[in-house]
Amino acid sequence: MRQFINTREALVTEAIDGTLRTAGGRLARLDGYPHIRVVLRTDWDKSKVALVSGGGSGHEPSHAGFVGQGMLTAAVCGDVFASPSVDAVLAGILAVTGKAGCLLIVKNYTGDRLNFGLAAERARSLGLRVDMVVVDDDIALPDLAQARGVAGALFVHKIAGALAEQGADLDQVGIAARRVIDGVVSIGMSLDTCTVPGSPKEARIDPGKAELGLGIHGEPGIEQVDFTGARDAIKMVVDRLAPTIGSGPHVALLNNLGGTTPLEMAVLAEELVRSRIGGQVAWMVGPAPMMTSLDMQGFSISLLPVDDDDLGALKAPVVPWAWPGCLAVSEVATVPLPDGLALVQPVASQCDDTRALMVRACDILIGAQTMLNALDAKSGDGDTGSTLASASRALKTGLDRLPLADPTQLYRAISQELSQTMGGSSGVLLAIFFAAAGDASASGRDAVDALKAGLARIQQVGGAQPGDRTMIDALNPALDALRDGLAGAARAARQGAEHTATITDAKAGRASYVAGDQLAGHNDPGAEAVALLFEGLAKGA
Repeated sequence: MRQFINTREALVTEAIDGTLRTAGGRLARLDGYPHIRVVLRTDWDKSKVALVSGGGSGHEPSHAGFVGQGMLTAAVCGDVFASPSVDAVLAGILAVTGKAGCLLIVKNYTGDRLNFGLAAERARSLGLRVDMVVVDDDIALPDLAQARGVAGALFVHKIAGALAEQGADLDQVGIAARRVIDGVVSIGMSLDTCTVPGSPKEARIDPGKAELGLGIHGEPGIEQVDFTGARDAIKMVVDRLAPTIGSGPHVALLNNLGGTTPLEMAVLAEELVRSRIGGQVAWMVGPAPMMTSLDMQGFSISLLPVDDDDLGALKAPVVPWAWPGCLAVSEVATVPLPDGLALVQPVASQCDDTRALMVRACDILIGAQTMLNALDAKSGDGDTGSTLASASRALKTGLDRLPLADPTQLYRAISQELSQTMGGSSGVLLAIFFAAAGDASASGRDAVDALKAGLARIQQVGGAQPGDRTMIDALNPALDALRDGLAGAARAARQGAEHTATITDAKAGRASYVAGDQLAGHNDPGAEAVALLFEGLAKGA
């Protein structure tokens, strides 16, 4: 898999330097490349307890992204998924530790425990006060003697960091860190494996499956489970978490493992709040990428029971940009639509022929969803089929409230429905199309002339003309032939759609941003949708 890297060997050092160049001068690194890679605060005066964490790289923004006032004092970075050396950890300790001492926050992996532990012993032999805590929040493997440390470590960074910033001594900071470790639980799920730089991607997760209980180093989860959607994914994760938590309020840390889109993470947040433990999730950190596993398409949830002191520490302002904040979970706020946009419901009326025609038209577009998406992906953003199908489903659902026996009002009602349910420029244009058709019908024009008036209006507003490679290339000839019947209109629409495959200089729509050689041989998806619609209607006539 191609990646935006130069060499695997230089990846971590180049990434650290890129991070430091954009940190506004608040971060620096020790001059120890390539073997010692330590990121530290430039404003540190050693008068307070220092917090040092780290581990393998590949978890960005952890760990360097959490270095700054209110969180970590320094982060020690190893190679991708590999613990840093003892010397690197010791260098970090020596660089930031004063009389107040240092707390090492270590995730429970053998390499990290050994290297951080030995570095702590050497620092103590030099007369420094060093304490070490080990985070073991993963509940995926309940029978494992030593549970893994995953995203729950971020709660330790934040609460211990707030206390250290306030001037607490090493004993107080260590006690708070251990209390957080005792309370936090985490588990993750992924739809795909991560891509380790310089190595081929492992195809481990079967189609239609998700991996539950994975770690943060690309290691397999405890099992592969059937995947059907966000709701079931959250349910499976919550079912593992629920028996491990008490009855009080909790903070949830919703972590993006690296390759999940913000859109998906927002859906997961909604499903978590709706889940059976949603009533206990009073605050949330994220959703955001915090402790990632390179590009893994997954998420993890960490839960921590909190009292007022912990909550205050979690909400305390910090400088590190990677901390997304801890905010209260609230009800969805709504405000009334502005005047002029409130729905004016048409007077419903019934007409069996019109209903049957609309159902047929909607079913045709719904059935073509996948094919139209695939066609659109060649020249646009791959959503033409989904956009038309979602609007068709909305129209079918609302048939009982439409004025089916009144063409003029029906055109206007369809326009109103499409303006609210159909996204993108196509939704706007079709809403304009039917609104103009309604106006023309009100002035006495028949159905064909009304639809032609709608076409003229969208050409005026949208600027597209025949030959520009849009749906107009099929719709215009279809309407011209419609008086002779649906069969003639279907043939004309098909000819127009096929012609768009020869147009390589699109002048409107998303295809106008695409190179001509990518357009050649592919019908415009909007024109294809028009052709399919008329062909389907002609078959059922």
